[in-house]
Amino acid sequence: MANYFFDVLLDEGRLKAIKDAGLADHVKNRFAGELKLVEVSVSEDTKNKVLNEFDTARTDSRNAITDVPVAFMRELYHQVIAKKSLGDDAVLAVLEKVAEIKDLASKESEYLPAPEIA
Repeated sequence: MANYFFDVLLDEGRLKAIKDAGLADHVKNRFAGELKLVEVSVSEDTKNKVLNEFDTARTDSRNAITDVPVAFMRELYHQVIAKKSLGDDAVLAVLEKVAEIKDLASKESEYLPAPEIA
């Protein structure tokens, strides 16, 4: 059984909140420490629920779940802090708000326009 996960990126404010939540031991470094993140592990069943809810979502060669809406990842961060968890329960709490997240996601292209390439 494969292990799937989300990478939740951390800026300084988020890093402090992760430490305050007692999850500092789970912080990982990428790109020689330039990026800090925590991995939220999910079961195959939860991965399938996410992929079924969001057309753009996919898994990459590392089994990371990517290309979910920004609103999803923002709520996932909040649920990780609220639940002090890096597991299925944080992701399932996000999925309980799927209608709200889809509404926010529908507006993302308004404030995250694709770059213009000349």
